[in-house]
Amino acid sequence: MVGEDFTPASTTRRRFMGFVAVGAMGYVAFRDGAVSLACAAGKDASSDSAGALAGDESFWSHIQQAFAVDRSVINLNNGGVNPSPRMTQDALRRHLEFSNQIPSRNLWHVLDPQIELVRQRLARQFGCDAEELAITRNTSESLEIALYGLDLEPGDEILTTDQDYPRMINTLKQREQRDGIKLVTFDIPNPPGSLAELTRAFESRVTSRTRALLVSHMTTYTGQVFPVADVCRMARAKGITTIVDGAHAFGQIVYDGGAVGADFYGTSLHKWLHAPIGTGFLYVRRDRIERHWPLMAAPDPRANDIRKFEEIGTHPSAPRLAIAEALVFQEGIGPKRKEARLRFLRDRFAKRLTQNDRVRFFTSLKPEQSCAIATIGFEGIGTAALQSHLWKKHKIYTIAIRYGKIDGLRISPNVYTTLGEIDFFCDVVEGVIRNGLPKSV
Repeated sequence: MVGEDFTPASTTRRRFMGFVAVGAMGYVAFRDGAVSLACAAGKDASSDSAGALAGDESFWSHIQQAFAVDRSVINLNNGGVNPSPRMTQDALRRHLEFSNQIPSRNLWHVLDPQIELVRQRLARQFGCDAEELAITRNTSESLEIALYGLDLEPGDEILTTDQDYPRMINTLKQREQRDGIKLVTFDIPNPPGSLAELTRAFESRVTSRTRALLVSHMTTYTGQVFPVADVCRMARAKGITTIVDGAHAFGQIVYDGGAVGADFYGTSLHKWLHAPIGTGFLYVRRDRIERHWPLMAAPDPRANDIRKFEEIGTHPSAPRLAIAEALVFQEGIGPKRKEARLRFLRDRFAKRLTQNDRVRFFTSLKPEQSCAIATIGFEGIGTAALQSHLWKKHKIYTIAIRYGKIDGLRISPNVYTTLGEIDFFCDVVEGVIRNGLPKSV
């Protein structure tokens, strides 16, 4: 329906360009006070239910204006890494500039001590004690600390699904080669019928040699939510260590991290929290800290101090300190309101595209099983070719997921995404389904 390949092109294009023009004028008008407006909007809406506000565009327009994103493109791949709001970017620049004045003094004697306040605020948001939370650079670093630091013997098994993140699978394969442990994986349905089905899938594969479970809170391939609290409860009863990959969960869905019951929980803050790129954290249950090996050498590797997992040498303080602004922004919106909005945006394209019998969803649309992310397959349309067409012709950025039985586009909007952008994406995709891809793709 959009562009010269489909009809009626002019109607859809005019509607979209009109939307872009309005958005651009709104940006000029709101950019200087966007953050204060966004926070004020959150405060004013504090008495309203999250569901009631999910589709209130007058509320979410303030949130959208807090981001300095390029509205000439449409980013529907927020599952990889997210932009930060202007307030977080400003804080990052401020701390970097201060660091550069007298680096050896300002980094180690002024800024680094301030990170302790960030640790406390992160811990409150997650739901744990500050002395159980190490600030890292991303989920991969966090989970590698957890996986490499375990004392394991040859023949010991670590159990996970075939859909865990590739870098974590490679971490365990390296331990297989180096230490003689055994990585055990199993398939999961896409989507499963229920959350209980996933818990049973883990439990049924536990053996006398199982020493640890690695489970994604939300998978990278389809956004499937796992019942991590139930899996951790089952494993703890059997004396099995639990490591949770929370890369996509923290900042996207609301949960009590302490109540999850994991021994280790890692996440990236540059995803759904909108913190600076290169920030994350690792939660370690207090009784596991002392006996767990750090990934990089610490003065006392057996210390009962969470900071031993932060030994990476000289590093910038600025990204870690700017996490505080990302937390303020998250709290200003309200985590429950944010989750409801993300699911509302997902449903905006999902409910429309599910009406077409050539569209298959690899993601369950049940609220308890997913949120912002959905992976969609299109019968008779090559995923890579469609991804290329969306970007080259319409500047819609998505990611192709081709893994196992999954072959589709992973679509993940965010709070800065507008309804006009989602509707434009649907227009283009429906045009491709109806008329096919142009031969030039």
